[in-house]
Amino acid sequence: MISTSEIKKVIVQGKIIEDYPDDVRGHSRLLMGKEDIGRTIHIICSPKEDYLAIITAYILSMEDRKEGFEEREK
Repeated sequence: MISTSEIKKVIVQGKIIEDYPDDVRGHSRLLMGKEDIGRTIHIICSPKEDYLAIITAYILSMEDRKEGFEEREK
């Protein structure tokens, strides 16, 4: 489970690691951040005029990402 406070922390302190300008949901981005116990959290969000739409938030294992969790395995 990912808490609301963890999501907020990633949004405020995290890093944009992928940008999707042509996403069918509208321009979106993949953010990455770490929470207090060391889990790496990824959030896909889409900035709107009046709010930030959170599309999904998830945690991946090391097997699913290359070192640093910043680049997808191809």
